[in-house]
Formats: sequence, structure tokens, C-alpha cells
Amino acid sequence: MIAHDLQRYLQESRDSVLSSLDGLGEYDVRRPLVPSGTNLLGLVKHLIGIEFGYLGDSVGRPAPVTLPWNEDGSVWENGDLWAKPSESREYLVDLYRQAWKHTDESIAELPLDAPGSVAWWPEHRRQTTFGHLLVRVTAETAQHAGHCDVVRELIDGRSGADNPDGYYDLVLSMASAPTTGPGTSSRNA
Repeated sequence: MIAHDLQRYLQESRDSVLSSLDGLGEYDVRRPLVPSGTNLLGLVKHLIGIEFGYLGDSVGRPAPVTLPWNEDGSVWENGDLWAKPSESREYLVDLYRQAWKHTDESIAELPLDAPGSVAWWPEHRRQTTFGHLLVRVTAETAQHAGHCDVVRELIDGRSGADNPDGYYDLVLSMASAPTTGPGTSSRNA
């Protein structure tokens, strides 16, 4: 039951990540808009490795593909956070969907207490369980889905799935509301 709930939350976040790409051109999906360089397609690329690494390789289910950024070692220099010109949106979205399938098979096949070992963690922390890793990946994917919401909003004002049409106008009207008067805090004066 818990694994099913985690899978559902994970899928909701995955869907949110990919929906952030909808309707955008190549320039916008690759464009960094914050000082850290965070960009939409880079987050998709990063999450591919997260799912294959933690919920595949680390639990005895090697990824069915070799990720070029793992193979060339650029992952250790944040090479998984930027899509190269040769890595198309279609290529990365397809890889992400392959990672979903592989993860979903792990969830179906493994109990939450199945042993795991994360090769890139310090020796004293490597041993873990599939359940721990599933919670970790679900949380990380949700966090990055939020990052995608913010980056997308910076691109064209579209906010996340939780916000209905017209939400942006509501926020703007609230931002221009008086900061003093009845019902406002004296801290704002």
C-alpha cells in the first residue's frame, strides 16, 4: 500500500516536470533563468539519472541503457544538469519515460525492505533499502517539479498545475493591494 502511494506521488511529480515543457521552444526549455543555471530540460536530464541510479542500479536492477553523462564522467561536474546540443528534447523525454518504466518495474518487483547499496555514497552510508531510496527519489522529483514550476513561470507566467487560469492576475492584484488600513498588519506600515 505504501509503495503504491509513493508511486502515485512520484508519477504526479514526473507528469508535472514534463508538463513544464509543454508549448515551449528549444530555446526556452534550455534557457537558465536563475543564477544557479537551473533550466527545464536539464532537470529532466538530471531526473533520468536519479531514477536509473537509485531505483535501478542501486537495488540490483541495472539500467537498460548507458547514460552518456555517466559514461564520460561529466555527471560529477554537473553534466547531468545541462542538455548538450546533440541531446534533443525528444531524446531526453524518451529516456525519462524509459527510467519511469524501469522504476515502476522495480516498485512492482521489490519489497520496500529489499537491500540497496549506493555506490557513490560514502562507504559508511552505502547500505540502505529500496524503500528509503523510493522515498528519496519521490521527494527529489517533487522538489525538482517545483523548480520547474518556478522556471516556467519566469519564462511565460504559467504557474504550476495547482493554479487555475487567472491565478497570475489574482497574485498581481494582491501584490498591488494597500499595505495599511483595516485588516492589515502594522508591520507592513
